[in-house]
Amino acid sequence: MNSDNLETLTQRMRKLGINPADLDEKFIRSGGKGGQNVNKVATCVLLTHRPSGIFVRCDEERTQGRNRYLARNRLVEKRDAAEKLRRQNRRPSRAARQRTLQAKRHRSEIKKFRKPPSWE
Repeated sequence: MNSDNLETLTQRMRKLGINPADLDEKFIRSGGKGGQNVNKVATCVLLTHRPSGIFVRCDEERTQGRNRYLARNRLVEKRDAAEKLRRQNRRPSRAARQRTLQAKRHRSEIKKFRKPPSWE
């Protein structure tokens, strides 16, 4: 984990409105692969963002520092996905609806002239 990655992550957190003071962080023993290290040291990270209620657990790596970084990264990804979903489900603005209707009217006018003329 280099300082560029950490700086990029910090910028993404700032952009999404995630304040480090709003994060609750707990460390517990993770278990699994990793030998005695994971059995003795609390390397698993439980990260909670209080305002949004998003909860992340990370115990992939053997070191606590790397798991802290990965947990924050997952938190940012979850928050970003939730933000995208919120924007997708938002109703279109009045101007957008008007543009859509105007485009439909325009297409119907074009299609009106495709019909063969009637010989009555």
